[in-house]
Amino acid sequence: MALDVATFETIIPSRFLSFTIPHPALHTQLLRVAVLDSPVQPSDSPVVAALFVPENRESDWIFFTESGHLQLLLSSPGISRLILVGKNPTNVPDSIMISHKREKDTQFVKNLENSLKPLFIALSPRISVKNRIFDIPILHYEDNLICSVVLERSVGVLVGEMLVEDVEIESDNELDDNRRKREFRRRMRFKRMPNLIQTEIRIVPEAEFVLDRVRIGGEVEFRPDTGVLVHPYLIPMVAGMSIVGPHIEDRIQNGLKPKALCLGVGGGALLSFLRIQLGFEVFGVEMDEEVLRVAKQYFGLQDSEIQVFVGDAIEYLETLASGGRSSNLVHSGVGEDQLNLATGFATKFDVIMVDLDSCDARSGISAPPLELIQRHILLAASSIICEFGALIVNVIPPSRSFYDTLIHKFREFFHKLYEIDVGNGENFVLVATMQPVLLPASESQNTFLKELKGVVLEKYLDSIRKI
Repeated sequence: MALDVATFETIIPSRFLSFTIPHPALHTQLLRVAVLDSPVQPSDSPVVAALFVPENRESDWIFFTESGHLQLLLSSPGISRLILVGKNPTNVPDSIMISHKREKDTQFVKNLENSLKPLFIALSPRISVKNRIFDIPILHYEDNLICSVVLERSVGVLVGEMLVEDVEIESDNELDDNRRKREFRRRMRFKRMPNLIQTEIRIVPEAEFVLDRVRIGGEVEFRPDTGVLVHPYLIPMVAGMSIVGPHIEDRIQNGLKPKALCLGVGGGALLSFLRIQLGFEVFGVEMDEEVLRVAKQYFGLQDSEIQVFVGDAIEYLETLASGGRSSNLVHSGVGEDQLNLATGFATKFDVIMVDLDSCDARSGISAPPLELIQRHILLAASSIICEFGALIVNVIPPSRSFYDTLIHKFREFFHKLYEIDVGNGENFVLVATMQPVLLPASESQNTFLKELKGVVLEKYLDSIRKI
């Protein structure tokens, strides 16, 4: 069926279309072209941009789904229509996908750009053509991925399609002979937001191998390394506990394990780290049981040592605050007595760690969800935190007004607020304390702070500021 060019004369918010055309240089191949209009009403002068899909990434959800396309568009401010062009993915196995980072063939790409310029003009809104706005910017997608292998694709009742993949990434660290150190990771991603890595952990070979000969997807088995954190904002979240370090040290000196409640589990990297490296008693709440199954199978989450519940994290806060029991709350892997302990009225936590994002992909990536800052929810949270404890929240603000609203709401229920800039241009960590912090003991006496400094980068401890 012939494509009607008139279809593209106007911007229709959120409209998504895809089709194939012959490759202008490789006549035996097809190119897949996908066109997405911004969900935001366009200005009088809509801007059209094009992006070429990196080679061998054509079947990646980032480039092959509407949700991935939307996130690419939303991360490019001011773009009204984004055109994606890549080889048409065919005969892609469901279970495995290997991609290799390659140096760009500049001349080939340039020739392709020139060949497709008439197409880009034809796919531009009529007002742009009328005003002879033919300078369509070409965007470039860059990340640190070298290669990846999909270990499993599965479907969660609430999160939808997800995948687990082992990846090799470019490392910032160098070996003594100026070679790049090889970095291997395991990731969890959801199809509804494929550009967002839900969980990332370091993985290491099961046995001793010459590292230069190890590759993802080969015969070598990898295991999770749960003693380190690699996700950019998790280390700053842990660093935030230094603010209430004297209180946690006091708990330890009295023979008590400090307690952490983690709202949002994912692969469980944060929970495992708190238990293994800092000796916390850890509780977690995750909304999708399939996510927990994946976390246990692939990410090293030990449910015999970490108490995890399946349910809505926001509802769970209310359940704890009221001392009641929720019929919607399901416990994963521990006994009835421990369930009563976790939901008992007397339970107080030294820290509550919140790692929840918005479920609406069309509003872009944002965290935490707006439900968290309702007055009754913040009141519930403050009622189950110890007197000198803290609420620590991963924040991805979609706008300055969102961030200001968050801070204003927190000030109503917490004594002091602190901020840590993660430094990636996206995440902030907010730390809200219940009371003025205890006077710190000398560093030589505070074993908790010494342990914390041993596992947290100094720059994050130094970057904490009161707001």
